[in-house]
Amino acid sequence: MSAGQSGKADGGQLEERIDLTSETESKLTQAQNLITTSSSNLPEALQLLYALEKRCRIGNDTPSLLKVCEGCLQLCKDVGDEESLISTIETLSTRRSQKSKAIGALVSKTLPWVLQVDVGGGFLPLEVASKEQKEIRDKLIVTLRDITDGKLFLEAERARLTRALAVVKETDGDIPGAANILQEVHVETYSSLSKREKVEFILEQIRLTLGKRDFVRAAIVANKINRKVLNEEGMEDEKIKFFTLMTEYHRHEKDAFELAKDYHYIYLTFSVQNKQDEWMEALKSTVLFLVLSPYSREQQDMLNRVNVDSNLQKIDTCKNVVKLFLTKEILHHPLPQQAEMEGFEALNIGDDGLSEHWKETFKTRIIQHDVRVAAMYYQRIHGKRLAELLKLSPSELEGEIANMVSNGDVYAKIDRPNDIIRFAQKKAPEAVLSDWADDISSLLTLVDKTTHLIHKEKMTH
Repeated sequence: MSAGQSGKADGGQLEERIDLTSETESKLTQAQNLITTSSSNLPEALQLLYALEKRCRIGNDTPSLLKVCEGCLQLCKDVGDEESLISTIETLSTRRSQKSKAIGALVSKTLPWVLQVDVGGGFLPLEVASKEQKEIRDKLIVTLRDITDGKLFLEAERARLTRALAVVKETDGDIPGAANILQEVHVETYSSLSKREKVEFILEQIRLTLGKRDFVRAAIVANKINRKVLNEEGMEDEKIKFFTLMTEYHRHEKDAFELAKDYHYIYLTFSVQNKQDEWMEALKSTVLFLVLSPYSREQQDMLNRVNVDSNLQKIDTCKNVVKLFLTKEILHHPLPQQAEMEGFEALNIGDDGLSEHWKETFKTRIIQHDVRVAAMYYQRIHGKRLAELLKLSPSELEGEIANMVSNGDVYAKIDRPNDIIRFAQKKAPEAVLSDWADDISSLLTLVDKTTHLIHKEKMTH
């Protein structure tokens, strides 16, 4: 079918299509000649292409329509008229019954003029030299975000533009505004983005949310990341960044055990294992916060796993501290290694007073360890005697035992008038009788077995 003719194609094509290929090439050349003659001819050149764009759109000549739309933007770019560029994008994208492919072409054509790819593969705002260029760039980013809003076929572009706009606001010092913009995008539901790009976007959401001190929302956003994805090959950098951000959150929550797990995940990352300085720092922090963690089965399991790690043998301080806390013997505050442990960098990160909190917690964990050891070896003991053994004042010892009983760490009853601490729970008569019967049964079994062995020996000889 010749250019300008119309008709219906065979094979069931429902829409009438007009082939405007030749006319499109001619009009594009004509418009380019107009601006080459004088940049003031830009409005005339745009009007020429606007009329052609309408014919292509109505005539369903999509290839020509895309060329015309991109040609309009290129004219504005060649002339250097950014205001006309923005108005042209808005005009063409909002035309009645505009094709989705045309809108996609407009956005794709403009993106390289406002975004650049960073070293990590993400998208950042294009660097500009002047304040005026920055204003135009920012306005263009906002315009493109408005165009992509609600369009599923442009969800990836919208996510990249949103991240770039957040960077702009953060650069301007508006961290809460940057965080609010990123929160609008639920990137985890986007199907057109890769796993890495989704993770990187969510990591930015977490970072900015933490930056504006919204720790509740930071925890919610962090749950959007699947930990299994972080363990996939090639995701080491994202894994380290995620758990580093989590240390900031858990440090605010003063959750020592979660901090220990965060640092341990960083330590186990393949890229960290190849760098001695990094894995040593991560392992030191892991041991430090494990020691500061409340006693639990999970904490003890992790402490034992770290204890058999061959790398721990290369850090004498941590090796000795882990051994002390796994040995059922009474310790005394301060430990020989305590000064060095309290000098670790991870202990001194955070708000004012947090370092003192950890140091006080260190002392508390030593006392709690000693009380548990005493409960293992004594059914009852005089409070004064136990205070001497643990090198504590009676009031300090009583307060710590009371806290441990409240938390369910140990069973204890304090008889103040007689100054007796009872660690063994008094049994009911039925329980005592049942234990006695079990002991007698075991004794009779041993006697019977011994008699049998004596008779066997006699028969042999």
